[in-house]
Amino acid sequence: MLGTTNLRVLTPEEMPLVRSLTALDPAVNVFLQHRLDVTGMRPRWMGGRMWGWFEGERIVSACYVASNVVPLNASPEAVAAFAEHALPQAPRAASIVGPRETVMDLWGRMAPLWGPARSVRDEQPFLLIDHDGLVAPDPRVRRVLLDEVDVLYPASVAMFTEEVGVDPEVMSGSAYRARVTQLVGQGWSFAIIEDDTVLFKAEVGAAAGDVCQVQGVYVHPDVRGQGLAAPAMAAVVQQVRRTIAPVVTLYVNGHNVPARRTYDRVGFRQHTTFATILL
Repeated sequence: MLGTTNLRVLTPEEMPLVRSLTALDPAVNVFLQHRLDVTGMRPRWMGGRMWGWFEGERIVSACYVASNVVPLNASPEAVAAFAEHALPQAPRAASIVGPRETVMDLWGRMAPLWGPARSVRDEQPFLLIDHDGLVAPDPRVRRVLLDEVDVLYPASVAMFTEEVGVDPEVMSGSAYRARVTQLVGQGWSFAIIEDDTVLFKAEVGAAAGDVCQVQGVYVHPDVRGQGLAAPAMAAVVQQVRRTIAPVVTLYVNGHNVPARRTYDRVGFRQHTTFATILL
């Protein structure tokens, strides 16, 4: 119990308790619901633990503690407990991600132990769309084929390096290429490829029930500012809604004005605000 009767590590048999929390906002919690579906909440497959915060016999909050830390419906009392008892037992995470107020509260408590952060992104509009795009979709967008991973991979590395600020090959070695290949194999990677050059790409990183989350959106530098992004994203939305999940979500850095304009044009609307701490 680690000094409190309200906090404990959850077992795989208690996964329905966590599902009761993810169901409170399926859009915001799609990443965690996806992890539950994929891993069965078994620690060796999750690469970490799921902690639960209880009031009496009722679970009210949880926290996924692995390479990423993701709080779930976390009350201020739960955040304090996670920071005091759960996170100090874990290796330093790569990031803390989730609703802004919760993440910033958690980071304020963990900064003395895990700081300094590489980047504090405290305004990330969390967007969703549950209808086809408001602009005509670009017909060139299609699923990437497995034999095109070598073509796609440099664009994926460029996107990650530009977005996160580190080369994924240095940070994770072969694991990043394996992840790119996995998404292609699932049919979750979409792109415009011309003359062995990736002009645009995006992938679905998580899906559960009626919701999925798009990530890794990238436009080749040579074609930025030419109006390609909005029709390409509209095509991704259209194809994803028909074949993966009808509600499409993503989150974007608040300072990325071109991207926010693109998503506005497509028809995304803001659902809440996220924050990400990159460590």
